[in-house]
Amino acid sequence: MSDDAPERGHADGQRPIGVFSSLRAELSVLIVAATILAFVIAWLLSIIGINGWLSMPVTIVVTLAFTYLTSRGLTRPLGQMRDAAEAMAQGDYSVRVHLNKDSNDEIGQLAESFNAMADELEHADQMRRDMIANVSHELRTPVSALQAMVENMADGVVEPTPANMENILRQTHRLSDFISFLLDMSRVEAGASSLELERLNVAGLIDETVGPLEYADAGHGHTIEQRIPDDLVVEGDEARLRQLLTNIIANALKHSRDDTAVLVEAHAGERGETVIINVVNFGSDIPKEVRNDIFRRFVKGTSGPGTESGGTGLGLSIARWAAKLHGGTVQVVDDPRGVDFEITLPVRPPDPQARQEPAGARNGEAAYDGQ
Repeated sequence: MSDDAPERGHADGQRPIGVFSSLRAELSVLIVAATILAFVIAWLLSIIGINGWLSMPVTIVVTLAFTYLTSRGLTRPLGQMRDAAEAMAQGDYSVRVHLNKDSNDEIGQLAESFNAMADELEHADQMRRDMIANVSHELRTPVSALQAMVENMADGVVEPTPANMENILRQTHRLSDFISFLLDMSRVEAGASSLELERLNVAGLIDETVGPLEYADAGHGHTIEQRIPDDLVVEGDEARLRQLLTNIIANALKHSRDDTAVLVEAHAGERGETVIINVVNFGSDIPKEVRNDIFRRFVKGTSGPGTESGGTGLGLSIARWAAKLHGGTVQVVDDPRGVDFEITLPVRPPDPQARQEPAGARNGEAAYDGQ
C-alpha cells in the first residue's frame, strides 16, 4: 500500500473495542458507552446548575465527539481496503491491509481475506510476467536464427545447401515443439482433457517411447536400460501416457552426463491396483526443498558439467498434468542411485468427474526443466 500503511496499522492497534469477535457486539458496546456518557454529562451539568437548554447541546457534542473518535478504530480497516483496492485497480498488487492481532471481528476477518486475495493476485501477476518473459525468450532465439539464415541466403552470402536447409528445418521444428507445449499448457489451465482409454502393455509402451528418444539423443552416448515385466498392463490414453513418459525420460537424459545410463523400471503396486514406473538418472541429485517447485511451469533446472541445458520449463508440468488426468502422480523420491522420478498410475483410471480439480489447485501446480 502507500507509505502511510505502517502508520495506519499502528493506529488500528489502538482500537478500544477491537477485541470482540462480533462487529454487532462492538457496536452494542459503543452505543451503551455513549448512552452512559450522555447520562453522566447531563447529570453533572444539572448538579452544577446549568439549565437543560444549555446542557443538552453540550451533552450531544461531547457524546458525538466520543462516538466519532471511538468508531474510527472500527472503520479504519475499511478505509485501508478502499485505498488498497484503488491501488490494485492501478496495477499495484503489493498493497496490504495492516491490522492489529486482536482484530477478531468481521472487519478483521474481511481484512485477512482481502490480504489473502492480494497475495494470490500478486502471485498470478508475477506468473503472467514470467510467462510473457519466458515465451518471448523462447520464441526469439529460433526466430532470430531463422531470420539470419534466410537473409543470408537471400543476399547470396550462403548457399542453400542441404546442411543449411537442415539448420532451418531444425529451427522450425523447435518453433513447432514450443507451440505444441503452449497448446498443452492451455489444456492444463482448462483442467481435465478427454481420455481415450484402452488397455496398454507397459513394456511395449515404454519401448516405443524410448526408441525415438534414443535416436534424438544419439550424439550424447546415453544408454536407456529397461527393466519392465512383460505382463504389466495399465488402462489409459496412449497419447497422454506417451507424452508423460517422453517428458520424464527426456528430462532425465538432458540432465545426465554424456556416456552415462538412464534406468526405466516398472512394477505392480500394492494389491496390484497401481503400476509404478521409476526413471532414474545416476549420480545426480535434486535437493528436497526444491523437489516440488521443479514441477511448476517455466521453472528450469540447472544443468551440471557435461549435461544439456535449456528447455522451455514446461515438460514436467505437462507430465504431472497427464498423470493426474489418469488419477496418478509424479514425484521425485529418495534413491541412493541418483534422481528418481516415480510415476504412479492406477491400473484403471477413476471416473472422469473425480479427476476434476478446482482452478486454484491447478494454478498452484508447478516444471523442473521439461523439453
